[in-house]
Amino acid sequence: MFNPLQKTMVGHAALVMVVAMCAGVGLMLSLLGGIELVPGHITEFAIPGNTPAWARAHVGGILNSLLVIALALVLPGLEFSGRAAARLGWLFVGTGWANTVFYWAALFAPNRALSLGPNRFGESNLAAVIGFVPALLFAVLALAAMAVIARKAFSGRG
Repeated sequence: MFNPLQKTMVGHAALVMVVAMCAGVGLMLSLLGGIELVPGHITEFAIPGNTPAWARAHVGGILNSLLVIALALVLPGLEFSGRAAARLGWLFVGTGWANTVFYWAALFAPNRALSLGPNRFGESNLAAVIGFVPALLFAVLALAAMAVIARKAFSGRG
């Protein structure tokens, strides 16, 4: 049986996975340069972003979803207090969503949403800021949280 936090984490992970699967559709459309509504005939059209960016959004979203699911399964076994487990659980739910927003914003950001200002990939825009800021914040928090999880996992080893 899953506890309420685990159910919430798995639910959010499933939604992140749905968004990642939609990026898979975007990847297919980008690769084809359109859509095949009639077998053998591609109706051509362009979509925002390039094929590698769609691939990153697809695979990155899947991996973020799996990260949240893995932590939903692991956290109870590490015996964090209810409050600490909830903080960690919600932090990684936030990480999954922040990274999802990052990947999708990068489709519309000339600089791939890798910085607030221009970089070697291009100029910044609102999409870059929307993608970069939450991803950076949650990357720092998740890095610290993983250190806490590692410490807890190694504590009391027999």
